[in-house]
Amino acid sequence: MSSVREINDLETLASYRLQWNALLGNTPGASFFHSLDWLETYWRHFGADQRLRVLVVYSADRCVGILPLVIRVRRTLLGAARVLTYPLDDWGSFYGPIGPYPTATLLAALGHVRRTRRDWDLLELPWVDTQGTDRGRTLSALDQAGLPATVEPWQTSALIDLSSQQRWNSFWGSRTSRWRNNVRRSEKKLAELGWLTYVRYRPAGATRGEDDPRWDWYDDCERIAGASWQAGSDTGTTLTHGAIRPFLRDLHRVAAKAGALDLNLLLIDGRPVAFNYAYQYAGYVFGLRTGFDAQLAPHGAGSVLQARMIEDCFVRGDHTYDLGPGYLDCKRYWQTHTRSSDRYTHFPRHLPRAQIARAKRSVERWLKGGQRAAKTSDV
Repeated sequence: MSSVREINDLETLASYRLQWNALLGNTPGASFFHSLDWLETYWRHFGADQRLRVLVVYSADRCVGILPLVIRVRRTLLGAARVLTYPLDDWGSFYGPIGPYPTATLLAALGHVRRTRRDWDLLELPWVDTQGTDRGRTLSALDQAGLPATVEPWQTSALIDLSSQQRWNSFWGSRTSRWRNNVRRSEKKLAELGWLTYVRYRPAGATRGEDDPRWDWYDDCERIAGASWQAGSDTGTTLTHGAIRPFLRDLHRVAAKAGALDLNLLLIDGRPVAFNYAYQYAGYVFGLRTGFDAQLAPHGAGSVLQARMIEDCFVRGDHTYDLGPGYLDCKRYWQTHTRSSDRYTHFPRHLPRAQIARAKRSVERWLKGGQRAAKTSDV
């Protein structure tokens, strides 16, 4: 028999660190965003207007899985809606239960959600890797828990397969000859300006006595971002944007301590001119931000750095480089494939607001051209 313990505050959750870390090491498709280190840092910066609902699943008194959930208020034309969802908040590509038994974890945790007092208006689970690690588990668990849901396409990420079957030479050879020549010409142009150096900083973490954040290099990344197109961006997604800069700097320190930091720089005569800032976990690399000095735009500094970083990923034995969602046209030169995530939403039958939201989404899908929207037996 399984049981579920619900955690609603960081202080109590901290006592589960050892269990969380042990489960994380056996989580299919795990990334740094699945870690307690990431969740704690995110919550300190953005949790004030949300409620934590982390569900810890036990079997025979042994912790076998964790389902991190949060309740956040979403403003809509119909008023405020309380949404029970994953905490990822669009920082990564995929999310789901922590641990080696995702099916059992989802069944027990969603059963707990169904049995306990409903303090939410919509149950929404985006970033589900349906065609990858999930394999239909989420939809099945929702249905068995009495929470039938609709499924809609969510977002598409560009990925690079770095598996043992691939090697840098075969990967590079699979790129178009035109693109390879462009990168080679860029490297020659940059070399004419001075000595070209690639630096990758991936500390092993505090447990191995290697957790220096190297703030000088992070500051270089910020400086380059400030000298690039990102300086004028108002999307709130750049390293230097005031809305997220304190969070990313705090997370930089945490990632270095956790052994999850992956900072890449391209230098000319010792001066950084391009950066790629990423997180890594057990060979899964997620490229968070990248940028280059705008004055070197015609020289292709960003492409040269990307090529050297990917080659080094192969050397290190990483298995996946996630280029992230969006801007797929720019990423097509590097990706080996794309993978889409889905969003699963349960709309309570007896809640008029939820049913209106459901109808609104159906109309939006129709207006967009009838995108795929598989539905369960509640429809």
